[in-house]
Amino acid sequence: MDATALIEARGLVKEYRKARVVDNVSLFIRRGETLGLVGESGSGKSTVARLLLRLEKATAGVVKYKGLDLQSMQSHQSREMRRNMQIVFQDPYAALNPRMRIRQILTEPFEIHRESLSEDLSSRLKEMLRSVGLDESVLERFPHEFSGGQRQRINIARALALKPEFVVLDEPVSALDVSVAAQILNLLQNLQREHGLTYLFISHSMPLVRYLCDRVAVLQHGQLVESGACSQVCDAPLNEYTRRLIAATPQIQL
Repeated sequence: MDATALIEARGLVKEYRKARVVDNVSLFIRRGETLGLVGESGSGKSTVARLLLRLEKATAGVVKYKGLDLQSMQSHQSREMRRNMQIVFQDPYAALNPRMRIRQILTEPFEIHRESLSEDLSSRLKEMLRSVGLDESVLERFPHEFSGGQRQRINIARALALKPEFVVLDEPVSALDVSVAAQILNLLQNLQREHGLTYLFISHSMPLVRYLCDRVAVLQHGQLVESGACSQVCDAPLNEYTRRLIAATPQIQL
């Protein structure tokens, strides 16, 4: 593994009723980089992400954050880890509570983590919205009043509310039109440069991974079959499954 890794997983296994959906996966993500995790539907991508975030407990294996084993963390360490690891979900419609105004949605992370803001809350919310290309006029509106792209910007703002270091992007543009998806990808790149974020980008699209990622890991039936620099894996894949995955993905212009 890499000494500069922010997140490291060794020998991850996840079983559901004796069905093994993640099978001995080891990977690492360096601080400030984007790792692409690709594979067809059902390959285990989202399960790996949930294991890294400790949203689910691994059947076997170890996940380390800044060199600390997540399973052996003390409660105060675990709470701090939760602040520093966030996720942007695939479906911008389902990810937002339709009964809550945007102000409530963006305030919720601070309430959950009992953070008392030293600065004015309204100013912080406005800053969060500006960072994703929205303005304060959205605060008193409900999710159904926005387009898919706008909702995903709100989801991103919420994920970054507590200023995390690591963010899982679980197919964040798959539900969006190509032109809107390109805008969201550019936004994510800008936010990464501005805040020094580390990303795990989950996708089934090799062109999207090539556009956004530094390295890529390929999953097939829960097993890691190939990994390496994005340019190397995309241009000269060693594994037959990776070659089929590239050939099956339509080429798009971003």
